Amino acid sequence: MNETDFLKDYDPSAFQRPSVAVDLVLLGVRAGRPAVLLVKRDQLPHAGRWALPGGFVGIDESLDAAAARVLREKAGMGEAHLEQLYTFGAVERDPRMRIISVAYLALLTEQAFDAALGAMPALLPAAIHVAWAGETGGPVDMLAPEGEKLTLAFDHADILAMAMLRLRGKLDYSDVAFALLPEFFTLRQLQDVHEAILGTSLNKPAFR
Repeated sequence: MNETDFLKDYDPSAFQRPSVAVDLVLLGVRAGRPAVLLVKRDQLPHAGRWALPGGFVGIDESLDAAAARVLREKAGMGEAHLEQLYTFGAVERDPRMRIISVAYLALLTEQAFDAALGAMPALLPAAIHVAWAGETGGPVDMLAPEGEKLTLAFDHADILAMAMLRLRGKLDYSDVAFALLPEFFTLRQLQDVHEAILGTSLNKPAFR
């Protein structure tokens, strides 16, 4: 049997196929703190809870194309610094069915963050509170503008925690912080972004 005959007779229904989704961590720095944009779910499961913007990947759609579509449809943004963060595949992460989520980190300047809020008033800007130091990792808290602690849908709190851990690590060896700043910025602004993400003050001479 050659490959053409094999593929002609191949039955993909013989195997279970999980669904694949993308979830976006729309992250910026506002008022000296890391912040994320959330959407309120209007359907079950977890109706009424806040969540990361996300959506299912189409059968003929690449992961990057799906992430760009979610960015456009749910955040009103044509482009942003988008990079794959991590794949979340716990068997029971979604009560509906087996869904594997590929999380993306979308880094926004403060201007882009505010523009998204203007374009999509239903978005909620939530401050991210990180209790752990450095890259030790652990849970993070999301706070509403009024200071209320938010409980997110699904495993989205875990996704946010991974985003903060990964971002802190990348500050050491990459220029990823530039994606959180306007085209022209001062050294003081760059240090402020580092301090907001790291959750600690930095010595100015050493930072230079």
